[in-house]
Amino acid sequence: TAQKTALENTVSSLACHGKGITACDESAGTIGKRFEAVGITNTEENRRSYRQMLFTAPHCETYLCGAILDPETLLQKSNDGTLFPRLLADRGIVPGVKPHLKVYTLPGTGGDTVMQGLDSLAVRCKKYYDEGARFVKWRSPI
Repeated sequence: TAQKTALENTVSSLACHGKGITACDESAGTIGKRFEAVGITNTEENRRSYRQMLFTAPHCETYLCGAILDPETLLQKSNDGTLFPRLLADRGIVPGVKPHLKVYTLPGTGGDTVMQGLDSLAVRCKKYYDEGARFVKWRSPI
């Protein structure tokens, strides 16, 4: 089927010898702390501009096979109007996305945590696929 072929192509592209996957999936809050440390105001435009700098770095496709994005980034565009997932794909870099939501402390567990978002994962994954993501990275800190 077409879905199986698309999945096989994604896997082949990501399992590329000598290349890696970069994580560009910082939330607005996390990237804001990094920006603050170097005197940059945390705005959506500054986050977009920073990501554009990463995605258009000369020859980055020589070293990267994939990039994990924050959902915000799926809808951001380069200065020429190209959506970031398309810009990456055109350079041979498979765009992915971080689909989990927030860390939640389980009541009565003494601080154990889980990631929110499993209940709506299928719906969000379809949306992210339609926006250009071809894989997801799920994490759950312990």
